[in-house]
Amino acid sequence: MRRNIVAANWKMNGSRELVESLVGGVKAGVAKLDKDVEVVIIPPSLYLADVEKAVSGSALQLGVQNVARWESGAYTGEVSAQMASDVGCAYALVGHSERRQLFAEDDVQVAEKVRLILASGLVAIICVGETLEEREAGQAEQVVARQIRAALADVSGEGWKKIVIAYEPVWAIGTGKTATAVDAQNMHANMRGLLSELGAPAQEISLLYGGSVKPDNAAELFAQADIDGGLIGGASLVSDDFVRICGAV
Repeated sequence: MRRNIVAANWKMNGSRELVESLVGGVKAGVAKLDKDVEVVIIPPSLYLADVEKAVSGSALQLGVQNVARWESGAYTGEVSAQMASDVGCAYALVGHSERRQLFAEDDVQVAEKVRLILASGLVAIICVGETLEEREAGQAEQVVARQIRAALADVSGEGWKKIVIAYEPVWAIGTGKTATAVDAQNMHANMRGLLSELGAPAQEISLLYGGSVKPDNAAELFAQADIDGGLIGGASLVSDDFVRICGAV
């Protein structure tokens, strides 16, 4: 059975003061929801320990924004998947468009990270999505399919239980633009069909939408048959907004 998931990607935002106020507000708000939704907080790595302490005693889960391509070694500044697991993370983002664009991560590197994430017992939230130019050229489905095929190339068996895919059209991230609910559903349906072709238990894998999700558009997006929740950026930094989005599932 698919899980409803709403994940908060704080990106490079945060402070200990923010951890205390924001997580406190989310923790209290989510506890009041009569919803079957798994809520994940994904802060910058420096604040993982603070957030882990703040979510203690609640159902909130902890995630890491990125992991290294290597298990360990002389890679100054990197954080391994095993380290993330060791400090209490249950989830790891991989392949976010900002990593792909700003840090030149390609499909091969994403696949390497997925393998390490699964080996460490974490759930991989694999981000995929097309640019505006690719969409306007009619290549959106092709680009997303390529990214998914590459990321899942080495996944099989029990590994499928640790896979979540987040569709984030690059042109809708932080721009205020959002794919229509129909457009988002069409892409998610295509993604689920591709998962079936790959031999995955497609009906059991959670598919999330991300890209300028707000309290006023979340309900329509989450009502779609193949959208199981969201990966939330800017709105996750305001506790009331994020809790309302969680309540929209």
